[in-house]
Parts: sequence; C-alpha cells; structure tokens
Amino acid sequence: MKSLVIFSVILIFAITPAYGQLSDATGLINRMNIQTSGHDFEVVLTSNFDLVDYKFDKNSKQITLYIDSGLKNNLGEIVIPSNLLNGNFTFHLNEQEFFPKIQSSERVHFITLEFSGVGSNVVSITGTEYLVGLDEITPIENNLENDFLPPDNQFDTVENYLIWLIVGGIVVVLVVFGVVKFVRK
Repeated sequence: MKSLVIFSVILIFAITPAYGQLSDATGLINRMNIQTSGHDFEVVLTSNFDLVDYKFDKNSKQITLYIDSGLKNNLGEIVIPSNLLNGNFTFHLNEQEFFPKIQSSERVHFITLEFSGVGSNVVSITGTEYLVGLDEITPIENNLENDFLPPDNQFDTVENYLIWLIVGGIVVVLVVFGVVKFVRK
C-alpha cells in the first residue's frame, strides 16, 4: 500500500512537467442559450478565461462575448450552430480584427480563439447569414381579456343557454317528482 502511494506521487511529479502548460489551457465550459426569432440555440464556449456576459444581435448577425482573464495567453473554443450564424465570419478583439482558426461542418462552426491580454476583453463574432434553413417564428400575442370569452362577443347568448339549461333541468326534476308521487297514489 505504501509503495502504491509513493509510486502515485512519483508518477504525478514525473508527468506534471511534461504537461506543465495545461494549467494555462484548462477549460471553463460556458453554455449560452440564445433565443431568437422563436428558436433556441446553444452556443458552447470552452476557455481558460471567464465569460462575464454575452449578447446576440440578430440584426447585425453578431455574438459579442464579454470576457475577463487573469492569464496572459488566452485560449478558447466556441461552437456555434450553423443555422444560427453562417457564411463568412469576421472577428474582432477589442475592436481590432483578428483571425482565429475555423473548422465548419453542416451543423456547427468550431472556432479556436487564441489571443494575449490580461483583464477585460470584448470578442465580436459576425456572420453574413442568419437562421440558415429555418423560418422566423413570430409569437402569437396573448390577449388575456379575450382568452376566456366566446368568439364574436357571444357571451350573452352562452349565458342565456346556461340559464335555459338550468331551468329545463329543474322542470324535468319537478315533472319526474310529480309523476312518481302520482303513480304511488
């Protein structure tokens, strides 16, 4: 047992120098749920910096990441669904254009962000196409005032039917009661 513990400690110290850069490249996973035009999309960022906030603007076809880093060398990998943003991408880091690595498939874009800078940074990712292969879904407005009323303001007619139904039920009960009493005599 003691030799197993010693072996484990030696193994840890022997492996650590070989992978010493791992501490700067460990990943925080941030899942951004983007709801736009009636659709829900998940954008995933794995990085060694902190995602403070994000914003999506469908009109400019842009995702903006507000990040904060305590490391000089920053590394992030972002996965964007192709039907959310597509086409030719442009990237800006603190309003300066930069050129990350992009790998794309039919379903996603896998973007590797690599840059230097401690502190707060803003990364903007802009596509040329939005909602590729999807239609914009417009929500139906809820009008609670009319949700409980019959169509065409026929409330009075429904109320009259209800009154006639109650009166008819009472008359039927009285007639049955009268017939039963008459038959017993």
